[in-house]
Amino acid sequence: MIGITIVTHRQLGDALIDAAGFILGDKPDAVVSVSIDINEKVDALQSDVAKAIKKVQQDEGVLVLTDMFGGTPSNLSYSFLEEGKVEVISGVNLPILIKAVGARNKMALTDLAVHLEAYGKKSISMASSILKGNKR
Repeated sequence: MIGITIVTHRQLGDALIDAAGFILGDKPDAVVSVSIDINEKVDALQSDVAKAIKKVQQDEGVLVLTDMFGGTPSNLSYSFLEEGKVEVISGVNLPILIKAVGARNKMALTDLAVHLEAYGKKSISMASSILKGNKR
């Protein structure tokens, strides 16, 4: 199983885990979050991310999901990239988390990351376009 660490501004990651647990019927195993307060020292924040990654570390690796590219959570997480062991995806949302939890036992870390990136792009929809039949 691939472990999942969610690194976000404030408590967004906690809320995503809570919502995923509600939808899935149980809080997912080996999924933790790190809430980033940009007023804290960088060394302390990096230590928090490292501890979270270690907590969910699995033989198959760890997927780190961050809230937005270029933000502090993402920038901190990139330093933990390790081919085949730790992968980072920015732009986490509830559909991506649920898909990650469901697919992490079925594919390798890199394949999962590629799959989730494509899935995440497809999970965003404009309702009026769908209703008009314009969704591609």
